[in-house]
Amino acid sequence: MAEQSLILIVDDDYDFLEINRHILERAGFRVATAASPTQAMDRVAAETPDLVITDLMMSEVDSGFSLSRRLRDDPRTAAVPIIMSTSVTTALGLDFTPHSADDLASMKVDAYFDKPLDPVALVAKVRELLGDV
Repeated sequence: MAEQSLILIVDDDYDFLEINRHILERAGFRVATAASPTQAMDRVAAETPDLVITDLMMSEVDSGFSLSRRLRDDPRTAAVPIIMSTSVTTALGLDFTPHSADDLASMKVDAYFDKPLDPVALVAKVRELLGDV
């Protein structure tokens, strides 16, 4: 990577933001964080990220879906890969796990991870989605 890719992590859990920021920075990425979809859109307006990792459940149960839709609908970010992460299955017993590429497409995301994230799998998926494999 000649220029470091910018990863935006969106989550209302400060510990999650910090842990994954450190993991991705150690892997050679620049990382910005946001604690809400509103903050995320402000960050995106300042600098378009190369990839977004967003929590599903923040201020609303479907905050991550709403953010993903907004990013996909904006021509500046329509092609930015999005990874959805969630603990909704363990927290609420709801299962949003995509079972096909069509499921991912309908969720407006490129990948999906249950929390806690596996650092090796996360970095591998980020590199894959950025074409840095």
